[in-house]
Amino acid sequence: MMVFWEGYVSDEMMGTFAPLIFYWIYAGIYHLLPPLDRYRLHSRKEEELRNLVSLPTVVKGVLLQQAIQAVVAITLFTMTSQTGDSQTLPQDSFITQTGKFLIGMLVMDTWQYFIHRYMHINKFLYRHVHSYHHKLVVPYAFGALYNHPLEALLLDTVGGAVSFLLSGMTPRTSVFFFSFATIKTVDDHSGLRLPGNPFHIFFHNNAAYHDIHHQLHGTKYNFSQPFFVTWDKLLGTHMPFTLEKRVDGGLEARPVKD
Repeated sequence: MMVFWEGYVSDEMMGTFAPLIFYWIYAGIYHLLPPLDRYRLHSRKEEELRNLVSLPTVVKGVLLQQAIQAVVAITLFTMTSQTGDSQTLPQDSFITQTGKFLIGMLVMDTWQYFIHRYMHINKFLYRHVHSYHHKLVVPYAFGALYNHPLEALLLDTVGGAVSFLLSGMTPRTSVFFFSFATIKTVDDHSGLRLPGNPFHIFFHNNAAYHDIHHQLHGTKYNFSQPFFVTWDKLLGTHMPFTLEKRVDGGLEARPVKD
């Protein structure tokens, strides 16, 4: 499969930096959209009042996580690279790439579910590590990867490395996989329920589903991320939701007991 960067940038370099670039582009699009208050899961005033960390702090935290992510990715690609230019080696067929892509999704979901859930169960880890992410009581796109550095390493970076290794995907396939996972994560934290959004059509694990987790009643539910809700349903931590109109015209995701 030909790609536009072939002959200019290595697959490994694209796999390292494309997800980082897509993060800021996709989050920036949400940030620059005109006011869409009727599609917001929380009012702007609620976002300002309830969040416990400032936007500049969030941006610095995300940049730190991305620096860690880039170092690990470069190390991983270096350790697993074959002799010669990866772009000159045979590439997987589309069907094989699709299969490895799906395996990567399942592996990442499994890794993140159990690490994420344990960080809620273990009071020490929640207080000193995972609570950083929950300072954003009302999530927004730029804060999707705002975490404590230890969580950034264990949950996202190591989780991505395990997904890459166990699925057997090539560096070229990883460009698409990690870019897609990044965009999906940003969308899940966007706080917007936009009509026609394919993530909301094809994935039950979406912005509203994850918003339930970020609210006080959600700390024991909806740990699954970023793709499916399989583990939540299998292990009894699934909290479905319904969307209701707020008095200000916006939307609100409310839990519905199974």
